[in-house]
Amino acid sequence: MAGLSDEGTRSVSRQALAEAVRDRMWASDRASRGLGITISAIGPGTATLRMAVRDDMLNGFDICHGGVVTTLADSTFAFACNSHNEMTVASGFAIDIVAPSRLGDVLTAVAAETSLAGRTGVYDITITNQRDELVAVFRGRSYRIKGQPVVPGLTATGTGDDPSCR
Repeated sequence: MAGLSDEGTRSVSRQALAEAVRDRMWASDRASRGLGITISAIGPGTATLRMAVRDDMLNGFDICHGGVVTTLADSTFAFACNSHNEMTVASGFAIDIVAPSRLGDVLTAVAAETSLAGRTGVYDITITNQRDELVAVFRGRSYRIKGQPVVPGLTATGTGDDPSCR
């Protein structure tokens, strides 16, 4: 059971911390909710989000607009890089859309933390369709804002050299 420290903070597992951050962020994430994005999984440094391609997401060629695909990747990036409970923003990203997605496709974006050192991180996100065909690859670079927790009063239990456990 997690307890309170002298400073009034509560220590929880890294997984519980990622879930609390997810819940706090999701409550205010009008963009992702408006696009019908759902969160399938969350963990320390990782996230999986899904989105069904709707008619209002299609461009003039009847394929999903690249900006919508990018938004799915960016939202996945945001949940993964904030999962350590330090407010984290994008410092840049690149995306390669390698195949079109069409009306009715269900896109799944999976983020993996590739590097986390000091205040910066690198996250790789792959987006596939319901047939497990690659649609896009996204690499995001993050910057953590020191002293700005997403969920005040929560810290992760654990020891070692992982800065997310401090």
